[in-house]
Amino acid sequence: MSVLIQKFIDYLKDEKELASNTLEAYNRDLRQFNDYINKNNIENIINVNKTFIITYLMFQQKKGKAASTISRSLASIRSFFQYLLNEGIIKEDPTVNMNSPKQEKKLPDILTPDEVEILLNQPDTENAKGVRDRAMLELLYAAGVRVSELISLNIDDINLEMGYISCSKDTINERVIPIGKMAVNILSVFIHEYRHCFIKDDKEISLFINHHGRRLTRQGFWKIIKFYTKKANINKKITPHTLRHSFAAHLVQNGADLKSVQEMLGHSDISTTQVYTQITKNKIKDVYKKTHPRA
Repeated sequence: MSVLIQKFIDYLKDEKELASNTLEAYNRDLRQFNDYINKNNIENIINVNKTFIITYLMFQQKKGKAASTISRSLASIRSFFQYLLNEGIIKEDPTVNMNSPKQEKKLPDILTPDEVEILLNQPDTENAKGVRDRAMLELLYAAGVRVSELISLNIDDINLEMGYISCSKDTINERVIPIGKMAVNILSVFIHEYRHCFIKDDKEISLFINHHGRRLTRQGFWKIIKFYTKKANINKKITPHTLRHSFAAHLVQNGADLKSVQEMLGHSDISTTQVYTQITKNKIKDVYKKTHPRA
């Protein structure tokens, strides 16, 4: 079977022109599968059936392999058998209708409301930069927008009187998101009292501007949140997306319906939003274990 594996790898390299790291992954997966075949004294590839492959996947699971690793291994095996079928080496593909193991969605890291408060209070609001940074952090948490959406906002996308922002690339996919009074207040101070400190061109429409007078970049915001995370001394890995996750999780924990949260986040599929209900369930379990006398 080693010869067949090598022919398959050569085929992927010459015909499919796959990257070297992808070829290495295929080769590693199939060599491990071949070792298992040899240990089970199977001499001919045509004797490998669906039951045997399932047994191999279970063997990997017992060894503690992650679901993602097992899924990739099955994908490699499936591609190999499809190649053998196309080459006429086998008459049936044993991997047909075989499903990959379900991969658990990794729960996103979130901050507690107290940690959010600590982080948002880090900027010094006695100067223009501090007010701008506080406004960005408040808005990120108040609206749950992505960083790309935050830095893409223009001055006309903010309606302080009505308390909402318009977040979209076009009018068809426009997302109108309400923001609370804390965000409205700091945005009002920034726009009316400090934004002009950054402006070098009167025609500038960007809401958040860097010290060069241009629209703030994603990299620029990453540096800002890293600075305030370190200053806040919160023992968690905090990224710009952490505030978006915290926004959604806190809404769900406080009774917001998933459909509304989905619309505010701009998720196309509600299953993406449902991960935040799992966070809520985990929190309830923790509370139960810590407080129930017979837990």
